[in-house]
Amino acid sequence: MKFTLSWLKEHLETDASLDEIVETLTRVGLEVEDVASPADRLKPFTIARVVDARQHPNADRLKVLTVDAGNGVAPLQIVCGAPNARAGLVGVLARPGDYVPGIDVTLSVGKIRDVESFGMMCSERELELSDSHDGIIDLGPDAPVGVSYAEWAGLDDPVIEIGLTPNRPDCTGVAGIARDLAAVGLGKLKENRPAQIPGDGPCPVQVRLEFGDTPPLCPTFALRLVRGVKNGPSPDWMQKRLKAIGLRPINALVDITNYVTFDRGRPLHVFDAARVRGDLVVRRGREGEELLALDGKTYKVDDTVCVISDENGLESLAGIMGGEASGCTEDTTDVLIESALWDDTNIARTGRKLGVNSDARYRFERGVDPAFCVPGVELATRLVMDMCGGTPSEVSVAGKVPETDRSIDFPFSEVKRLTGLSVSDAEIKGVLTRLGFWVTGSGDTVKVAPPSWRPDVHGKADLVEEVVRIVGLDKVVSTPLPRLESVAGRVLTPGQTRRSQARRALAVRGMKEAVTWSFISRTQAEAFGGGSRLLELANPISADMSDMRPSLVPGLAAAAQRNADRGYDDVALFEVGQVFANDTPEGQSMVAAGVRRGTAAMTGSDRHWSGNAPQVNVFDARADAEAALAAIGAPVDKLMVFAEAPSWLHPGRSGELRLGPKTVLARFGELHPRVARALDLDGRLAVFEVYLDAVPQPKAKPGRSKGAFEASDLMPVRRDFAFVVDEAVTADRLIKAARGADKALIVDVSLFDVYRGAGVAEGAKSMAIDVTLQPRQHTLTEEEIDAVGAKIRAAVEKATGGTLRA
Repeated sequence: MKFTLSWLKEHLETDASLDEIVETLTRVGLEVEDVASPADRLKPFTIARVVDARQHPNADRLKVLTVDAGNGVAPLQIVCGAPNARAGLVGVLARPGDYVPGIDVTLSVGKIRDVESFGMMCSERELELSDSHDGIIDLGPDAPVGVSYAEWAGLDDPVIEIGLTPNRPDCTGVAGIARDLAAVGLGKLKENRPAQIPGDGPCPVQVRLEFGDTPPLCPTFALRLVRGVKNGPSPDWMQKRLKAIGLRPINALVDITNYVTFDRGRPLHVFDAARVRGDLVVRRGREGEELLALDGKTYKVDDTVCVISDENGLESLAGIMGGEASGCTEDTTDVLIESALWDDTNIARTGRKLGVNSDARYRFERGVDPAFCVPGVELATRLVMDMCGGTPSEVSVAGKVPETDRSIDFPFSEVKRLTGLSVSDAEIKGVLTRLGFWVTGSGDTVKVAPPSWRPDVHGKADLVEEVVRIVGLDKVVSTPLPRLESVAGRVLTPGQTRRSQARRALAVRGMKEAVTWSFISRTQAEAFGGGSRLLELANPISADMSDMRPSLVPGLAAAAQRNADRGYDDVALFEVGQVFANDTPEGQSMVAAGVRRGTAAMTGSDRHWSGNAPQVNVFDARADAEAALAAIGAPVDKLMVFAEAPSWLHPGRSGELRLGPKTVLARFGELHPRVARALDLDGRLAVFEVYLDAVPQPKAKPGRSKGAFEASDLMPVRRDFAFVVDEAVTADRLIKAARGADKALIVDVSLFDVYRGAGVAEGAKSMAIDVTLQPRQHTLTEEEIDAVGAKIRAAVEKATGGTLRA
């Protein structure tokens, strides 16, 4: 929000300096982001008179000027090519050493066609005052020679820019900012309430609000016709203010609406009445309708967009931007002035949907003062009549201005309780009254009614905030937190600790952490078991982000593909984040997931002199999942591997890690080719998901110290066993049975051979395992080793039906 100092003083009677105003604005919550003075960059330029203008001896289009700079300085010789350069002209002089912003040049003494030139006479474009460069500035004969041009022209008016928070719609106008400064005691607020202007007959154009059974998007619409106006440029004072805040003056009628928007925070719109056919209808848009707006762009609308139409079709995007067809021009003689109230949520949604940003949208989506709807028409009518003449009709109002009356029971003690400040009851009343609040009652609790321009105030804490920011947040005493005598307990929750441990474990395995969107497309969600309507976003950022993700894999796979598209084929990415099964708190869970692509295995990737690295596979994904589970304290030695896996994983190249037959702790495998094609992915992808919340919490230990490390000084014993088992028997069943035969001595069991063929019956296979025995007390005798072997054979036979191969 920008405004000039002189503009502020139109509403605030004050002798405060610029520095005091800037400091106070920040103190009351209207943080000043920038203070700029146009006079700073125009400071070197002075007013000068052309004493003589003669033809350049070597150029037909150039003149040699003799310029009087005033202040007793000797006349300067300047070569000038402006068509209006003449003797007696009073303009703006730039001397050698001055920086000219419009042409980005620092002047120096130079020769132009063999004639020396000691400066230049400036045009408006060279001073960045306008785009005009047809000639040098002609100030008229009365301009004082030798005086600073910026000071004489009134361009030394500082421009203040504040960073406005969304909860302060009342300060989207200069009048609201002045109210805050007056409340803090920096001056007296001027009462600039618009006077009611009598109309000559009813407004011939009527307004209809047609929303049928759907929620109304426009509670109030005020309209007035002004006949016989003469449109043209707006006055200099208005143009200067609009230029100072970055707006381009267009014509008086349009400039008036822009001025009132920034002056009172009340957006208006004007229609050329001659271009409006029939009555105005405020309704929802229809499929296929479109509008050529004032910004030169065409916008397509639907039934979520509120529009203003007539018999010609659409005339305006309600509350956002008008249409070009009914816009006011220099030829406008009859003008319709509109002041309406719009549904703030619909304005915000429409603006995002159509990609339109305007000063009207900025204010309507934050909420404008409903009580100023009709007075806004009166103010605009007065300005139109003063600048363009004309005869106004009566104001036609469709709908009803919403009631904003609400009261809050406010104990004065709340200020002390919430802030620690001791503020008297009278001072609290005074602050609220100066801010426009209505206060009634006596005793320790009063009733407070917020004004219509403060839709953000709803409770006691809001009133305390108003009092404290005016009294001074700097007066709130800083109270240090008490020092704890005891040792602080655990800071991180178990969930936070697990997430950190999983990240460390996966990063150690050469994977890079990624953070992807929590939203994915409907196609991706359905491919990974989601797509429920419960998880569909009501207002998605885009069509590719329409659903909450049921898995982290789609986002990671898409990130890996983007890397591949840019030449980085071999990437290993992981992410720790939430996934969503439904819209309940129980349906949200924390997952660690990863993707390896191409040759990005833990052992290295890409080309090597000893041969190219192999493609990633299901075993890489399983190793990553087991590493993450081990890091977060899962009982890895008790995990069971199952071949079942969701449909988005490759059958036969995927599996699940379970604790018991039902508790799934992780899924791993290669991505199904069908899913990869549907998501436009290429290359082999090995993926995994570890469900952090499914891992049971470890049992509490009596102390922090770990048990003593036991390292035997006796040599281990290894024995091989080959069992003939049925084809359906999996390796994990065999290994688990062998490991459980003697838990005291058996420390490791690994599969090293699978054989099918001669010597083995059809429908069976031979599986060979390597068993490591670690003695603790004494060296094992042959009889003890044979006894353990017998236990292994018995356990395997019982679990799998296998027999020792002859």
